[in-house]
Amino acid sequence: MLAFGIDAVDDRLAAGGLAVGGMHEVAGASTSLADDAAATLFIAGVAARFVAASTGQALWATTRFDLYAPGLEQAGLRPADVLYAELRDDNALLALIEDAVRDGSPAVVIGEVRRASMVATRRLQLAAAARGVPVILFRRWRKLGREPFEEPSAASTRWRVGCAPSTPLRVAGVGRSRWAVDLVRQRGGEACSWIVEGCDATGRLAVPAPARHRAAAQAGTSQHLAA
Repeated sequence: MLAFGIDAVDDRLAAGGLAVGGMHEVAGASTSLADDAAATLFIAGVAARFVAASTGQALWATTRFDLYAPGLEQAGLRPADVLYAELRDDNALLALIEDAVRDGSPAVVIGEVRRASMVATRRLQLAAAARGVPVILFRRWRKLGREPFEEPSAASTRWRVGCAPSTPLRVAGVGRSRWAVDLVRQRGGEACSWIVEGCDATGRLAVPAPARHRAAAQAGTSQHLAA
């Protein structure tokens, strides 16, 4: 089990975290590039932490290679920690990642798909449970109005990730990204939603500081700049 290290999140998960021997699904909250990037970085952060807890590498399979390695590294997934595979279609991709899971070598297997049948997801879930290799399916949007989670799935958890407004800064600059994370479905538990700060360089999320703490921190920054 991989805990997020955030009580507000882990306490709502039936397993106390993400099951290592499980298949998990993630989708962007919308068709926007910003939400797609947020979901990608969420996956990268989770994958980075699975790699850190293992001796293997991550395998990231896709049918359209549009990943940006420096961005993934900022979320904790270093180039040396991941192998990429580009396949011709979803069927070939699903076959590859199932073989990789059954081999047992990767620390985590990620597959970007637009379609995956109930049978395919059940096979991945069973393979993950048998070999103790986590699987993350990135359900990409197919077209406007076709929600990625409209198809049934055997996934242990299903997550929807999108951008959320960041805390306004008193000084010019770019603050830490903030995401709206919805646990759409989990086995043995209820759906939940959180606002979190995006992955740091180790792949960890954070809970935004309460408003009064932010105000105190910003006041301290202003005094320091004035001095």
